[in-house]
Amino acid sequence: MEQQKYPNLIPDFSEIQNATGEKELRNARISCHHELLEMKNGTSLETWMAWVNRMHDEIARRAAVICELRLKVAGLGLPPARYAFVAFGSSARLEAALWSDQDHGLIIGDELEEKDAGYFQKFGTHMSNLLEDAGYRKCAGKVMCSEPMWRRSLSEWKKQLTDWSSEAAWESTRYLMIASDMRHIAGSSELSEIWLVHFRSCIARQPHMKYALLRNTVRHKATLNIMGRVVTERFGEHAGDFDVKYGMYIPLVNSIRAMALQRGITETSSMKRIERIIQLEGGNLLLENVQRALIFSLRMRAGISARIKDGLTESSDFLLKEELGNKTLQYELRDALGVVRRIHRSLQRELRFIERTEL
Repeated sequence: MEQQKYPNLIPDFSEIQNATGEKELRNARISCHHELLEMKNGTSLETWMAWVNRMHDEIARRAAVICELRLKVAGLGLPPARYAFVAFGSSARLEAALWSDQDHGLIIGDELEEKDAGYFQKFGTHMSNLLEDAGYRKCAGKVMCSEPMWRRSLSEWKKQLTDWSSEAAWESTRYLMIASDMRHIAGSSELSEIWLVHFRSCIARQPHMKYALLRNTVRHKATLNIMGRVVTERFGEHAGDFDVKYGMYIPLVNSIRAMALQRGITETSSMKRIERIIQLEGGNLLLENVQRALIFSLRMRAGISARIKDGLTESSDFLLKEELGNKTLQYELRDALGVVRRIHRSLQRELRFIERTEL
């Protein structure tokens, strides 16, 4: 319906799909950014975010094709085995902002021979560099297919997922939570599906995972003080500003993810996850409030102050202190952060119960 109502505000991805190199891919992304910004006020948040994430997917798919062509020209031939390029992070959850950075991995078919292993090492490095040239910052946590941890054969991935799920260690659980958002982007969808089936079985057969997931979820920085006022940054260039991403959005995403994994929900989108949780629980006011707070956090991220740098939209994900002076916005923000606090307290109570009765 939205697309019929605003026929001239549908982004054109043909420039992305026809790009043959870094410069063309970056220019295509810049053009698409402009189109998306133009259509932002003429469509719903849900539709607009779908187009934003479609753009990211199209760029990643085209980047994979360009990588293959570059390696062929370099004398390495065609891919020596099947591979799946997959997304993690906000792109995997279909919640990426225009300025989101890189979060991805590679699953390689077990038919790969040892003598050809260097191909995918070069592919991973080239892919990450190509996306950086297209305007995607490299992941600070190095969740990228240029890194050996996130570039493995299918059998190596299965072992890694099994090992992570067998341990209750903080770091292993953190990696498993990152992996839980995985979404197929390019290459062999069969490899991605096998990976997902194994991941789900790892979670299902480890009873201690419920404890580990909650333990890794309930810690976050305070965003409301004892007076119910919004806690802003105290120091640095963002002193007085509010961190929308890590103060509101990420705590909600993490809480929803933990609850979804506990219930065997296979969706990766936070919105789809909370919808399924509400369907399963039924009539739970707190969960309905979590859903509303998530929508608010997504709207805030989409509408946050941004700037254009070298043709691309950039943002720090901070709500500026000047904007916090808006009384209506302040009320909505406090309300959403109150929901964050309540869901975390609920999960903390659940964690304490598990510690008393099951550990």
